Amino acid sequence: NLIQAKYFDGARFFRVVPGFVVQFGLAANPDTISMWDQNIPDDPVLTSNRRGTITFATAGPNTRTTQLFINLGSNERLDAQHFSPFGKVVEGMDNVDAIYAGDGEKPDQEAIKEKGNAYIEKEFPKLYYIKTARVLP
Repeated sequence: NLIQAKYFDGARFFRVVPGFVVQFGLAANPDTISMWDQNIPDDPVLTSNRRGTITFATAGPNTRTTQLFINLGSNERLDAQHFSPFGKVVEGMDNVDAIYAGDGEKPDQEAIKEKGNAYIEKEFPKLYYIKTARVLP
């Protein structure tokens, strides 16, 4: 649903921790973020958080929203914390590895929620972004 609604178009990779994760999932427009601000029930962990798997970020049980991360390393320790991978990068992991990491964890997620890309473009202009995301037939 998020992809069909073009939620991720223009969204920045706002948290990059080399060897750990690259995180994204806050829309470019704060109104869009607000519209989709609802919790998604947890899924059971059926596969491990290995390199290349895609997982919803969470702050505890049943707190998943639109934020996702791609595992840059083998993060099996996240399995016990109920981070449930639901997808995998099957091609182009070298592109994921090349995502700009110079700002690390500095971008303020609350500021992104309030100001969207206006905040990021001013404070963190080097952050990479998703041009478009589409579901392929």
